[in-house]
Amino acid sequence: MLKGKRINDRYKILELIGGGGMSNVYLAHDMILNRDVAVKVLRYDASNEEEFHRRFQREALSATSLTHPNIVSIYDVGEDQDMHYIVMEYIKGKTLKQYINEFSPLSPARSVQIMKQLTSAIAHAHENQIIHRDIKPQNILVDNEGNVKVTDFGIATSLSATSYTKTNSVIGTVHYLSPEQARGGTATNQSDIYSLGIVLYELLTGELPFSGESAVSIALKHLQTETPSVRALDASIPQSLENVILKATAKNPLHRYSSVEEMEEDLQTVLSPERLSEKKFQPPVDDDETKAIPIIKDSLPFSDIANTKVNSQKTEKAERVKPEKAQKEVPVKEKDKKNNKNNNKKKNRRKMVAIIVAIIAIIILGSVLAFNLLSPKKIEIPDVSNMEVEEAIEILESEGFAIGEQKEAHSDEVEEGLVIKTNPKAGLSRLEGTEIELVVSLGNEKIEVDDYVGKQINQVTSILENSDYQDFDIQQVYSDEPEGTIVEQQPSAGEEVVPSETTIILKVSQGKNEVTVSDLTGYDEAELEEYEKSSGFNVEIDSEENSDTVPAGEVISQNPKANSSLEEGGTIEVVLSKGPAEKQVKMYYKDIVIPYEPFQLGEIQSVRIFIEDKTHSMVEPYDEFTITEDTNYRIQLEIAEGETAAYRIERDSTNIAEETIPYDRAE
Repeated sequence: MLKGKRINDRYKILELIGGGGMSNVYLAHDMILNRDVAVKVLRYDASNEEEFHRRFQREALSATSLTHPNIVSIYDVGEDQDMHYIVMEYIKGKTLKQYINEFSPLSPARSVQIMKQLTSAIAHAHENQIIHRDIKPQNILVDNEGNVKVTDFGIATSLSATSYTKTNSVIGTVHYLSPEQARGGTATNQSDIYSLGIVLYELLTGELPFSGESAVSIALKHLQTETPSVRALDASIPQSLENVILKATAKNPLHRYSSVEEMEEDLQTVLSPERLSEKKFQPPVDDDETKAIPIIKDSLPFSDIANTKVNSQKTEKAERVKPEKAQKEVPVKEKDKKNNKNNNKKKNRRKMVAIIVAIIAIIILGSVLAFNLLSPKKIEIPDVSNMEVEEAIEILESEGFAIGEQKEAHSDEVEEGLVIKTNPKAGLSRLEGTEIELVVSLGNEKIEVDDYVGKQINQVTSILENSDYQDFDIQQVYSDEPEGTIVEQQPSAGEEVVPSETTIILKVSQGKNEVTVSDLTGYDEAELEEYEKSSGFNVEIDSEENSDTVPAGEVISQNPKANSSLEEGGTIEVVLSKGPAEKQVKMYYKDIVIPYEPFQLGEIQSVRIFIEDKTHSMVEPYDEFTITEDTNYRIQLEIAEGETAAYRIERDSTNIAEETIPYDRAE
């Protein structure tokens, strides 16, 4: 356990947050830059393994060359004694696999939003000549804002590479593996596109398109079975969106998107109304598709043996004919004829015996050669322990063995998913074609986690102190449960874990977090919003009322009242002022005669009218005019309920009439 350790006197390990086949990931604090980071550390028991070390270095080199908002940033790479580590951006959130398990099936809109971020990230990697080769939800993180970031470039490779590893073994997760990778071919851009198509299928359905009892059976489905229809599971999914999956997961790489950018461009419009009536994607039919041709070995030269036998018979016949012709041409005595005849018979018999012996020798020699060439060979079984199953299968098959049953067993020494041993065991010699069984590690034996939620922490502490768990961590939280009650645990109850590798995290209630409520009377809406942010309370406007004393927009009253206690996160309801209520208004009319009283005949007199009502004041004249005779004038006043109105008439600056009218006299 590295908890508390400082790597290179800079990164303080806080806790274990994840792990994989070759490394563990820890939450750490960068003491120089004062920030939290994620530190991936190569497992100690694998640090001397050349393959793991090489893949670890390749991840560091691959990821450091990439800068993209949807790719986890690499801050530092280094060694501390025998410890190899990578320092990465710490993402608060969960893996996309956990996100799918929690929220699946996702809506088409949300799925497309996630896929556009993924295609943008992988397009950037391809632009930098890097193929990921292991795109799967487990290698994609979702932060608290819902953005995704691609991580784990541990098996990424250069576009110019000709094989996956030094043994050209198939690397990657079988559920997301492209057909060309499954058959051991070279990974290309289209291999990542295939995996992206499988991820989109899982986002929309919450399921994987291919499953089986073994990795081999799943790989065969990737090779032979067409991708199932997502619309068969959910008819509301647009055909245009299903077409993205079908095109991305076409068996022939040439029938897929030519690039991730093309797939990203297709996703931009996939939910537009114009594409609702799109036809289902069908890959082109390849009539000239290459067919598998069985290997034909050279046959043994049995025809040559037969020809040799025929030629020998012809020679013998020719030799028999020649003496007869000689007898006719050269007369001899009867005795000599008899002797010659006997000699010829002996020679012919010797020749016949020699020919038969030669034929038998040739047949025996041919049989020996045929036996040596055709009889099964004995081959030494290679050691494939500590290898991934796919790699072990490839090596055994390349040596000429058949693959038998795969068994599983727990092991403290061999990591989960790797081969423990073979049966027959490595080093023994067996005939070519012999079935070899693989025993695959289940890792350390796991146990189910007990349910501690609802129990008192002092009861559980003594149990965990005497358990086989690596460690346990207690975190205090506020809750409605009584103080000391366990309200949450990680791992969850019933989850199977390896005790020696597991830290139990318990969240323990410290009771309710109650805070004193402030007096909000007189607060306007902006001040309420600021108080909501600083206090942790929710402030809601319950209603609005008229008030003659509180200005409009300010708080009249609140619930709970000021200085009372309320649990953090609770709600305060307030009543806002709408200002004074509108009063009822009546109109008052009065017709008067303004008398003309000049000092001398023909004089012009000036008149000014002053009004005090709801909308006018006597500060300024309401009306001004001149008269040369008695003049009629109508006074018009607006009087609010409970108020009074008044008027005053001046003639040549002399007050000639004035009156105050109460509300009750108005109409």
